[in-house]
Amino acid sequence: MNGAFTVLPMSQTVSLRTEEVFEGSITVANPADATEDFSYVVSVSPYMVIGEEYAADLLNESDYTEITNWIEILEPEGSLAPNETREIRFKITVPETAPGGGQYAAITVRSAEDNSLDGQSGVQNIFEIASVLFASVDGEVIHEGEILENNVPGFSAENPAKVSMKLSNSGNIHEKAVSMVTVKNVLTGEMVFPRTEEEAKSYIEYIMPGTTRLSVRELSGMADLGIYEVSQTIYYMGESSVVTERMVMCPIWFMILAALTVLAGVFAFFKLARRRKNRKAEL
Repeated sequence: MNGAFTVLPMSQTVSLRTEEVFEGSITVANPADATEDFSYVVSVSPYMVIGEEYAADLLNESDYTEITNWIEILEPEGSLAPNETREIRFKITVPETAPGGGQYAAITVRSAEDNSLDGQSGVQNIFEIASVLFASVDGEVIHEGEILENNVPGFSAENPAKVSMKLSNSGNIHEKAVSMVTVKNVLTGEMVFPRTEEEAKSYIEYIMPGTTRLSVRELSGMADLGIYEVSQTIYYMGESSVVTERMVMCPIWFMILAALTVLAGVFAFFKLARRRKNRKAEL
């Protein structure tokens, strides 16, 4: 069984109107280095999230996953030879009664079970990848949300260091948040983040309706020991938040070494003071 297939895009946003038919697609590829054909099955699952860390939930349904009943996969099964790519088309038929706001689904591609192994002992490995669909339906759309936290710590014992943001969405549709981070070495003035074109891109995330999202971003390029000026800018719901802090990077081993050095110095000082006191007493 080959599990190295890819599905693109990983997510897509679409705008829908009631009583319309929307057609879209995803692309499935079996890589060139695959050693066998890849048989697949395409299905539709609800898409929601669990907790502030946004663990994906492809099981539970809600008012925001009605779209799963509107989607039809036109060719739900197939097989790809090594280095073959195929477009999988789907159709969304939006009913007249569709509620306005956000609707969410996952178009899931999984490896098909090998029926030739029926009756044989062993375990089949089933691989699955989902392409998430963020849909907005016209009608009564409510945009409400706020920036709850823009956190840039002043100290980090871990490398890479981390910054975070917490955003809420009390509306009925997903909202886009954009953030940017810069890191400058205070002693040298060197800009250490971003350094690559990929790092320089704005960090974009979607906040699902009725949820709060905690997003943590790792910062590369910083030394284990140093002082940096870290700035995080967040744009969300027409508001912006900028926090700039001087962050001290200091690993735990260095703190332990420094503490032991101080203790050794204090011990040596008292030991020397006691020797001097004893010498004076002898005189």
